[in-house]
Amino acid sequence: MQQAPRNRQIIAAVIGNALEWYDFVVYGFLTVIISRLFFPSDSEYASLLLTMATFGVGFFMRPVGGIVIGLYADRRGRKAALQLIILLMTIAMALIAFAPTYAAIGAGAPLLIVLARLLQGFATGGEFASATSFLVESAPPDRRGFYGSLQMVGQSIAALAGALSGMLITQGLSPEQIDSWGWRIPFIIGLLIAPVGLYIRRHMQETEAFIEASQSGADKASLPGIWHAHRRSVLVSFGLVLSGTIMYYVVLIYMPTYAKTQLNIPLTDAFIAQVMGLLCLTVLIPVFGALSDRFGRRPVMMAASALYFVLPYPLFAWLQAEPALFRLAVMQICLCSAVAVGLGPISTALAEQFPARVRSTGLALGYNFAVMLFGGFAQLIVTWLIKETGTPLAPAYYVMFGAVVGLTAALFMTERHHERVLH
Repeated sequence: MQQAPRNRQIIAAVIGNALEWYDFVVYGFLTVIISRLFFPSDSEYASLLLTMATFGVGFFMRPVGGIVIGLYADRRGRKAALQLIILLMTIAMALIAFAPTYAAIGAGAPLLIVLARLLQGFATGGEFASATSFLVESAPPDRRGFYGSLQMVGQSIAALAGALSGMLITQGLSPEQIDSWGWRIPFIIGLLIAPVGLYIRRHMQETEAFIEASQSGADKASLPGIWHAHRRSVLVSFGLVLSGTIMYYVVLIYMPTYAKTQLNIPLTDAFIAQVMGLLCLTVLIPVFGALSDRFGRRPVMMAASALYFVLPYPLFAWLQAEPALFRLAVMQICLCSAVAVGLGPISTALAEQFPARVRSTGLALGYNFAVMLFGGFAQLIVTWLIKETGTPLAPAYYVMFGAVVGLTAALFMTERHHERVLH
């Protein structure tokens, strides 16, 4: 693959990936607002739990979407899968953007949100595995870590765009305007941009690794076959993703809700801190992806797990002692920088655990089950833990648990950064 076409391919994949994840994270950021519009209750706590549970419902569909689209990608190609995914996400985005609220149609409103979340979950379940396979298979041998990190750069750009949109509507509109129509703006922005993603992915080229694997005459991917031949790889991937996804969803998705409901920090300030942290995250992810090309995936992943274990408790305690924008911003910058250490190499590390003919499906298995169980319900779990333990420090304990699992998985992963050819 020539350098110029390869660069265009990578740009196409990253832009499409960012558009794909944008709608998914915006819902998480706007949980506080959506809870009172679609899940009204006499108890604010009950409304939040219902909204967070609906956020988690989408994750039930992620393993289903990951497996179905993963098998499709391993049989029909990465390009075909990526086109299907963004089409499905566009439909889901439209459902939320134009959904009537509970005040307008009663019980039908939350049902529409649940339907959109299920469709989002199905589409997003296939996105990570298909896009990661595409990026890593398109990379030069000595830059797979850097190219794979761009998968997470796309997700970070999506989270940054979601946080910026949340910051702008909370700063520029009154609470009444936000509840009336302002909350729809971030979703409509994503909907307007979606055709760009559809166009970009239509003009992608298939990867050479997939073409070679499909022409080799090897057996097609199947779930029993993958589990039998690649069980260790699936379990290692599960553990690595479990650690990263807990950190990601607590630090990046849950924090605006946590700041508002637990610390009484204004939502506007929470989004400002979020944007500052996300800027650091976006810049640092490719740096640590490139470092994994030099030193290997395992050392960088182990360093990330160590940071996940050491940093959260003192930072949460420091913020709780004096809740304010400055402390929240410092905490988010520190934690987002730690997240970048793990997200830099993780996409490539996971892809290197599987051969090309089963890569998308194998990735989807390990990734989506971990994200469903420990990421999708992170907000619900942490909110429940805070309520039951009576301490706002509960999120730190949850992140530390994930760090231990991630460190164990890193010790057992297969290191392939030195291999010149990735089949």
